[in-house]
Amino acid sequence: MINDPQLYIVPTPIGNMEDITLRAIETLKNSDIILAEDTRHAKKLLNHYNISTKANSYHINNEHNKVNKYIQMIISGNKVSLITDAGTPCISDPGFLLIREAIKNKILITCLPGPTAFIPALVMSGLPCDSFVFEGFLPRKKGRKSKLSEISQNTKTTILYESPFRIIKTLNDLKDVIGLDRKIAVVREISKIYEEVFRGTLEEAIQEFTNRVIKGEFVICIDKVE
Repeated sequence: MINDPQLYIVPTPIGNMEDITLRAIETLKNSDIILAEDTRHAKKLLNHYNISTKANSYHINNEHNKVNKYIQMIISGNKVSLITDAGTPCISDPGFLLIREAIKNKILITCLPGPTAFIPALVMSGLPCDSFVFEGFLPRKKGRKSKLSEISQNTKTTILYESPFRIIKTLNDLKDVIGLDRKIAVVREISKIYEEVFRGTLEEAIQEFTNRVIKGEFVICIDKVE
């Protein structure tokens, strides 16, 4: 089945431009079209590797309107690759809708292995890696309180994504449900120049990041409840 796929899910670097596989480069070069979350961002990567394949816009705000168009392009014989701004499509990024419709239409799909932020963060956290729960981004409003309560009772390491604009709020919200003594790791800017890993208690993390200039994307790893 994967010998002649029509839809390729292609992970792209989460920071360091060199974190891409040779297979991913060849796949993008040999595709008829690339669906990209942000075509301007995608062109930086494509130009870096001399990939001339055209990139079309496909993101969370237009996927419902464009998914059928791209499915028909694949059915018509075009080889299509899906990328996002960073990491693996579908992991807190667009992609699920396209894949679901492709399966409905019996389109052959393959997903290349490659970068995603939460695995290196988990490994570097020093917390148990044998069993974990990936929650992605917390709900901003509806369902946030119940999700936080659920996390407080997890018997596995919990992994969250967070933006620089909400990291302090999320740490304080966690404090209200899991207490100040729970061990956590806060990993910032994975694979980039300013990569940083903080390990300690939640109280220490709040002290560390409060009143600091906050930049970069964050992964939070939370120790399991004993």
